[in-house]
Amino acid sequence: MTALALADATARVRQDLGLEPSVDGETISVTVPPDRWQDLGRFVRVTLGCRFFNFLTAIDWKEQGREVICRADNLDARFSVLMRVRVPDDRCPTLTGLWRGADWMEREAYDMFGISFEGHPDHRRILLGEDWEGYPLRKDYAVDTPHTPYR
Repeated sequence: MTALALADATARVRQDLGLEPSVDGETISVTVPPDRWQDLGRFVRVTLGCRFFNFLTAIDWKEQGREVICRADNLDARFSVLMRVRVPDDRCPTLTGLWRGADWMEREAYDMFGISFEGHPDHRRILLGEDWEGYPLRKDYAVDTPHTPYR
């Protein structure tokens, strides 16, 4: 990847979205509030050409709340965009309308962290049984609670 392509993509984020991205190697990192999540995803896919949906995950920062992180790559220009959103109320718009690959990853984030993805076409647990109580990757989850094996 040429430095110019990365610089151009970074400049477009600044100019078109009014955001201040950070750059680490060939990765542009952008943080937005939940109400701009889908707009950022659309911009990353359409304007920046990041058609490959690499991953989506979540982090529980305990007192600071939970965060959803996903990465999309422009394989032709060889750069990626790391998108981040804090979800204080554990609700986030879905990205499944932009990337079909977000489907199972959003379901996993729901299953493990309890983050609801609004507008998701099949919003149910993917790993644990429907009767499972709690969200195992949250910091407040009681790890010593006995449970039946998951599927």
